Amino acid sequence: MMLRAFITATAIMTILPVGRFFPNEKDLHRSVDMFAVVGLLLAVIIWGAGTALAYSLPPVVLAAVMTVIPEFFTKGLHLDGLADTADGFLSSRSRERKLEIMRDSHTGTMGVAAISALFLIKFACLATMSDIPAAAASMALTGRCALTFHIASSKYAAEHGSAAIYFGRIPWPGICLSIIIAASAGWMVYGAGIAVWLTGVAVFLPLLWSMITYRVIGGATGDTIGCCEELSEAAALLVLAALL
Repeated sequence: MMLRAFITATAIMTILPVGRFFPNEKDLHRSVDMFAVVGLLLAVIIWGAGTALAYSLPPVVLAAVMTVIPEFFTKGLHLDGLADTADGFLSSRSRERKLEIMRDSHTGTMGVAAISALFLIKFACLATMSDIPAAAASMALTGRCALTFHIASSKYAAEHGSAAIYFGRIPWPGICLSIIIAASAGWMVYGAGIAVWLTGVAVFLPLLWSMITYRVIGGATGDTIGCCEELSEAAALLVLAALL
């Protein structure tokens, strides 16, 4: 069961090939438990790619490349959620109209501004790091761990939608794995002090985000899940930039 959940989470969150695998409703429901594990897998891949590129690229260029590479592995899935959420939340419209705007496939001015600001913050933070690949890997891992807590602390805001399958239960295995993986990885790379901060970002930022989404649109959607991931990545880098 956990293997099927892991394969499902990998298929949902990455471009990594999983073969001829067709998840059922239960697999999709349980895939939340494996988000942190997929995050760890992506972190290792991103760290490996960054380490290889570091031999030939100057630090500033490497920082720019490592800002973009994580988005490649998800085909910009979370960026789309960030843009749609920005367009809806910053529209000063009613709850129903905000949800309509978020469902619109077109990206508006606020969405473009949000993506631009996100890339600028990520690049600026990575450019200050002595170990850019490790920071990029930590960023990716923290973002995926945070998703579990946003889903666990939210109800689905829309009447229907593809992301509704993730809600309706508290993913206790996913919560435990997210805390263990985030804390262990942070401790191994940066030590206990920074590990506490990174774990705090993975746990408490999505809880705060869930409170905001509930106030604005009455809960979470697929777009707010993606937005949570991107916000958590940026927050993790800001913590590293401040403490390292």
